[in-house]
This record gives sequence, C-alpha cells and structure tokens, in this order.
Amino acid sequence: MRRLALLQAEISNAPKNSKRITPYLMYLGYIEHFDDPIPIARAYAIESLFVRHRKHIYQNDLIAGSFRGALSDDPDITDALLDRANSIVQSYGSNTFITNADHFAPDYQTFLADGVEGTFSKIRFSMEKYKDDIDAEKKLNFLKAAEISIRAFGTMIRQYGEAAEEMALNARDDKQRENFMTMANICYKLSRRKPETFREALQLVWFAHTAFVYENRYAMALGRLDQYLYPFYQKDIAEGRITRDEALELMECTLCKIGEFRYFGGDDVVNIAIAGRKPNGEGGVNELSYIILEAVKNCNIPGPNLSARIYDGIPDEFIDECLKVIGTGLGYPALMNDEVNIPALHRHGYSLEDARDYCMVGCIENFIPGKQPPWSDGRFNSPKYIELALNNGRCMLTGVQMGPKTGDVSEFKTMDDFMEALKKQMVFGASEYMARFRNENDRYNKINYAQPFLSCFCRCCIERGLDINDGGALYPSVHGAGCMGIATVADSLAAIEDVVFNKKEVSLSTLRDALIADFKGYEELQAKLLKAPKYGNNDDFVDKYAVWYVEIHDEIFSKYCTRDGGPIYIAIASNISNIPAGREIAATPDGRNSRQPISDAASPMRGMDKNGPTAVVQSVSKPDYTKVSCGTVLNQKYSPSMFSNPENRKKLRELIKVYFRKGGQEIQINSVSRDVLIDAMEHPENYKNLVVRVSGFSAYYTCLDRSVQNDILERTEHE
Repeated sequence: MRRLALLQAEISNAPKNSKRITPYLMYLGYIEHFDDPIPIARAYAIESLFVRHRKHIYQNDLIAGSFRGALSDDPDITDALLDRANSIVQSYGSNTFITNADHFAPDYQTFLADGVEGTFSKIRFSMEKYKDDIDAEKKLNFLKAAEISIRAFGTMIRQYGEAAEEMALNARDDKQRENFMTMANICYKLSRRKPETFREALQLVWFAHTAFVYENRYAMALGRLDQYLYPFYQKDIAEGRITRDEALELMECTLCKIGEFRYFGGDDVVNIAIAGRKPNGEGGVNELSYIILEAVKNCNIPGPNLSARIYDGIPDEFIDECLKVIGTGLGYPALMNDEVNIPALHRHGYSLEDARDYCMVGCIENFIPGKQPPWSDGRFNSPKYIELALNNGRCMLTGVQMGPKTGDVSEFKTMDDFMEALKKQMVFGASEYMARFRNENDRYNKINYAQPFLSCFCRCCIERGLDINDGGALYPSVHGAGCMGIATVADSLAAIEDVVFNKKEVSLSTLRDALIADFKGYEELQAKLLKAPKYGNNDDFVDKYAVWYVEIHDEIFSKYCTRDGGPIYIAIASNISNIPAGREIAATPDGRNSRQPISDAASPMRGMDKNGPTAVVQSVSKPDYTKVSCGTVLNQKYSPSMFSNPENRKKLRELIKVYFRKGGQEIQINSVSRDVLIDAMEHPENYKNLVVRVSGFSAYYTCLDRSVQNDILERTEHE
C-alpha cells in the first residue's frame, strides 16, 4: 500500500500548462510520407508517435509506461502548430464511433502467446502468401503498414527499457536501482520476445494499452484480464517466482494509472471483465479475480470500469467480495448475468465458445474480444414517439412535423388503436435513426481510415491480409441502438390505459392538450396520472408494457444491419443521456413535466418504486433480455449499512441471485447516503475524492454537472 500511495501522489502532481502533442507527433510522420498509400502513411505516423514521445516512468512504479509522455510544454509547439497538425491527422481519419476506431477489446491472449516477434512472423508469412493474390496491392499495403506499426511498437518498448536503465543509474537506493534494472531487462526482452512471467505479461498488456491511448483511442477495454493473465500467475506461483502480495502490487501499479487522465483534463472508460464462464463452459473465478478486486479497492478511483460476470454456481465468496468493493462507494464492479448475456450473443451467430468469452467495452456493451471491429452506438429517444403518436406526428414543443400522420387522437377508440399509431411512429423513427447512421458511416472510406496497429490485435486480420474495418475481423461490425426511457414509456402507457380507457376519467384529446400545456390548468389530471401504476413495483398492469418495450425495439431494429452485414443490437441504457433526451420531450402521460429527465436506463423512474428492492427486481426481470444483446443498466442505491456486515451483504447477495435467476441482465449499486451527496453538493471542497456510480460508469461526484448530481440524488435509497 505504501508504494501505491507514493505512486498516486506522483500521478496527482501533474505538470501545469502542458499540451497534448500526439497530433503533432503523428503529423511529423505524415509529412514525410504524403505520397505513400494511405495505410502506409498512417503506419509511419504511428511509428513517429510511438518512437518520438517522451518515455516517462514514475519513480515509484513497477510497470513502465504512462500517458504523461503525450504532454509537452515546449514553447515551439504552439497552439497554431497543433491546430495545423491536427487538421492533417484528421484528414487521414479521425477516431470516432462512426469510423469504428475505439470501444474495442484487443486479442491480448493471442498477442501474449506471440509477442512482437511472433506477430512479425505472421505478417511476413501473409506477405508471402498474398504476393500473387488478385488483391495483392491492397493486402500487401495493409501488411506492410502492420509491419511498420509493430516494428515501431517494439522500438517503443526498447526505448522504455533505455529510460528505465537511465533511471537505475540515478536511483536513490539499491532497492530502487534493482527495480529499474529489472524493469529495463523486461522491456528489452519484450521488444523482441514473448512474455514468460506474470510481470512480463502484465507489462506487455500495459504497453499495448498505452500505445492505443497515444493513438487517441477511447474506451479501450482490457477485457478478461483475470483469464488471459492467469496462466502466467499460476506458473509463477507454482515455481516460487512471485507471491500473491507481489502480484497485487504489480496490479495496483497498473490499474491506478488509468486514473491519470483526471489530471490531464480528460477521462476514459477502461472496462475490465472478471470471473464469468470460460469458453468451455466451466466457471472462471480464480485467484486473479480476487486480486483485481482488491487492487481496484485499494486504488479507490473511478476507473477502471470493472465488470463482474456472474453465472449459476459462482462462489458466494466472490459475490461477497464484489459487494465489499461496491460498499466502499466506488459503485463497481457492475454485475453481469452470464445466463442472459451468453444466449443473447449466441443468437447472432457467434460460436457458443466465443459467446462465453465475451467481455464489455465502454460502459456495459457486450463484445467478443479481438474478433470483431470496434463498437459503435447511438441513442434512440423512445418516449418521444408517444408524444408524436398523441399529436399526429407533430412535435408538441415546436409544432414541427417529425413523424408520419398516424391520425388524430379522437379517432383512437381503444388502447390497441393508440398502440398501433405508436408502433408506426417508432418504426419511422428507427428508419430515420438507421438512415443517419448509414449516411455517416458511408462518409468514411474504410481504406482512408486504416487501422494497421489495431488490426494486429484482432483475430484473422493478418491471416486475411485485411484491415479490421475492411473484412479482416473474424466477425462483422455491430451497432448498438441505446433505447432510452423504458420506465417513462411503460408508466405513460399504463397511465393512458388506466385513466383514459379503463376509468374514462379523461379523453385522449384532453390528455394531449394537457401535455401541450405542460399541465398548466390541468393539475388535477397530472395528479391522477402520477397515481397510476408505476414500473418497479411488481405490478403486471404496468410491467407488461416494459415487456412490450423490449419486444418492439428488438422487432424494429432486427430488420437492419451494419455496412458489412453485422447485427444491430439494442441496449436498455442511457449513460446520463436521459437528461438531455428529456429536454427534447414535452410533458408525458406518466405525469412528468416538459423537458425534465426521462427515466434512467432499465431503472424505474426516480422515486416511483415504492415497494422496496424486491419489487424492483421482480419488475425489471420480466422482459426477455436475451433480446437485448448490447446490455442493460439497472441503477440501484442502497444505504451504506447494507454493506457493513456479512448478514446484510448476504441479504443483498441473495436478492441479486434471485434477480439473475429470473432473467435480470445487469445491476450496479451506489452505496453513498443521501446526506453525504447533499453535503458534497454544498461543500464540494470536502469531497474531492467522492466516487459514485453514474450510469454504466463511475465518476467523482463533485466533477459532475449539477443536473447529473440531482439525477443520482433522486434515486430511491433502499435499506
């Protein structure tokens, strides 16, 4: 722990007034190769980036490499020069969701088995294989670009070795000198050969991760870290090369550096999946699973975005350890249900072995590591279509015709009539959503947006001689449609059925007028709507609309595919987008006022779950989440007392197990009291290190926008 504290103090002592110069370093590579084919020019830009950045190592670190080498205070690198450099780099391809450049889990298992030299050998073999191919020029250009990138990566690793050796010469004592010499020797070895020990394997993974970040990639997952590193750990333990405490210290040195971005004015969402089933179906909890849990608890920062895969028969001790970490206030690990996610992926054509090997990228997005192109997704504002169905396709806020004319509400005599109009609005909305996605995607030429280094970490790219976004990956790309507001939709539909069609207390026309008026003059009606059945209370009257919500979104989006024939997943997630989404929507039939946030992800509307946590999980588990292949988010808030002793944790553990047995897909928990959150809003200077779960990720509470703080504050707190 002392080393970790010293290292975190170093990390927090960030340089002032420094600029991120990675575009400039890439620009230096491009200007020397403007006439080369684009993939090769891109590779030389990567080479310039990898070789020219400053090789920074912290004094108290055991794992070489940090993101600080991307910064410079060189006065000759002016803002104008950086702007020019960035414009050149962007012209060769920017890293965005649309260009499928990030939100990816590399194939670290294969890379650890091959190392730099083994990857070289594969590239050279494919060069020989495709030299007379009908597409020889394209494939050889890609392979040459991959070769340049991997060679540069090896050089970068060697340079870190040289930096470590130089630090050894200036070490403060023999122990530090020995550490830096060990670090240097590991770097020299990894620049040529594959790793053989736990420390070497972890070091190579961290070098690759930092290289991706230097490339300006975001949300690059470390994947199933406990699975692909475990053979190295197991061998080291068996041969007496390492102790558990030493492995923990190495893991702490690695994971705490994910928090570096905080001090550079940025952030990142680095997902790590632990536990879960192995590809052969056996349980995957191992000693490294527990070490990673302990490491993130000791680091006590918002990242990594830790996910724990739970399966039938998983040891209770493991869930209890997860709850202990959650109870510190970190809000992670998020708990994922293998018995839902595996069939949800398998239905899309992935082999059962690959589906079992899934991890998460970004927040909660399910992903087959190293076998498909990077992820892309968007947000689908589902409650808006209730508004359009009630107003003949016209926006209540602006009067603009946004959807098809599906009839005046006076024509709807039954609930089925209204549901048919709603479905037509949603079908139109989905077609509009997919058209925008396709049009944006088509703007980016897959050759211009070559990813030679990233492709080396994706199965089949080198073997096929094709870029990761040009048919090289084993599986096609996928897109996630993040469907928002399930509770707002379910509550609104239940209110319409209850108040309008069953009790006949008001007509649809009057309801529409009340929504347009934001309930001004209709306060009595708003009170009735608020009293209608609400999702999250185990009431089938309203929960049936949550079931319908999942079914209809799956039906609508399953008709579409990505540019290379991959599936469109749906997600029941919002990641705080429920707040801006609400600003685009007029008042809704659940009693919500105009422009207020809609419900968060798969969770009940804030404050509307009145019957306790058991009723919440009963409601939320009713839809068929095997149709939600991207994933869901159920945010829950529990009193810190629920984590204070084994008996309370056992109650919570059993609740989670029941929820998962009933088909729940995911749950994540905040354990910070309402009083603490209120005080943190009033006195942020006293809570600089307060971490909370937001929605699919954790963050420092005092750094969040006030609207997000309020959204978290208003969640129901369960005892």
